[in-house]
Amino acid sequence: MALPISFTDFKSYSLRLGVLALPILITQFCQAALGVVDAIMAGQVSALDLAAVAVGSGIWLPLFLLATGILIATTPLIGEAIGQNRHNQVPHITQQSIWTAGVIGIAGFIIVNLMPNILGIMGVPDNIRPIASQYLHGVSFGFPAMAVYAVLRSYCEALGRPEPVTVISVIGLLADIPLNYIFIHGLFGMPEMGGAGCGVATACVLWINVLLLGAYTTLTKRQQFASTRFFYSFTKPDRQQITKLLKLGIPIGISIFFEASLFSLGALVISPLGELATASHQVALSVTSQLFMIPISVAMALTIMISNRFGEKNLMALRQVQVTGLIWTVMIALVAMLGIWLFRPQLAAAFTDNLDVRAQAMHLLIFALGYQLFDGWQVNVAGILRGMQDTTIPMWVTLFCYWVVALPLGIYLVRFTDVGAQGFWMALIAGLFLSSILLTLRLRYQQKRLQAMWG
Repeated sequence: MALPISFTDFKSYSLRLGVLALPILITQFCQAALGVVDAIMAGQVSALDLAAVAVGSGIWLPLFLLATGILIATTPLIGEAIGQNRHNQVPHITQQSIWTAGVIGIAGFIIVNLMPNILGIMGVPDNIRPIASQYLHGVSFGFPAMAVYAVLRSYCEALGRPEPVTVISVIGLLADIPLNYIFIHGLFGMPEMGGAGCGVATACVLWINVLLLGAYTTLTKRQQFASTRFFYSFTKPDRQQITKLLKLGIPIGISIFFEASLFSLGALVISPLGELATASHQVALSVTSQLFMIPISVAMALTIMISNRFGEKNLMALRQVQVTGLIWTVMIALVAMLGIWLFRPQLAAAFTDNLDVRAQAMHLLIFALGYQLFDGWQVNVAGILRGMQDTTIPMWVTLFCYWVVALPLGIYLVRFTDVGAQGFWMALIAGLFLSSILLTLRLRYQQKRLQAMWG
């Protein structure tokens, strides 16, 4: 990390990083907003419908993240091929990822449809189960579209053209509102489904997104796409290429699943403390989740840039990109920390009118200061390692830091001491701090290994 970088190089790499990260950031916000729109519109029907959608989303989203995590391994594979000037390999890589997405999409469809059978085991109340089951059945039809879309998105972003994905994500978000209304209230001959209609609407949006992006990549005359068309001469499944994708992607998917599930379990861990503690935790988490979109977008852009330099076997450029990305990581975290400190009352007020919840949420947001720095650092180092096609060890680091350290520590502090809900946040900071250290050590090891290989 101590590698000097000239201001000219830093400026050049920063500009490229920004060009890639900004459209990805808008895409991430649009995807997150789909859940917010569903919650708002289901909540307008009844509290029961809102609770059912929340339960359904809690089951669907971790599976969604697991599947997309596996398939975004397409990005570093295409990036490596481009860095090696093997553009002719891009169509083959994309085709094999689409074959894989088809299988994952069908498996996801089946699994989501089976999930209603375990709602009782999970302790979901009887009055919530029917609506949640309908929601899951509806949203399951979007799983194959989501899987293929993840590949097409990776294809576009790896080519350095994330803008089409951003535009289509905005279109999908705008389409979600009227589609929700149609299926919730039964317009145009559709059945009146209440909150469960959000699942059907989400599935429709996922299909709209994949069809639009498929049409764009087919019809556009932009040079990057014209020279890497993947729909001509579609090759049969290639076991070697699919194995390479899965070897790289499964650890990514599992890592994302570990992290997402940890945050999902936070409300359950805190719930014995009562509604006030749980609500304040949810408010603070909602604030930090929105801010997290910024570092994760930078991390995805870093994966693209690093994968190109990895393919080129250009160690100097690779390390300069790393330094640039991590400098911006720290600056973004410091700005976020300052913003949280200065605007805690306004941030809490944006999510709740309850004064007691606001007060506790403002207290928890103090812990979000350390959280911002460590979370931003570890997610960007992980993004760099993905660009270097190193995902297995980071997966084990994630498992250890989140499930072996943070989760048990959080349970202990919340339920066996008197520190309250802040105990879970203290555990989060400890897990993220440890993850930052271990992933940084792994990055330094990889740098030395590549230096020995490339000279």
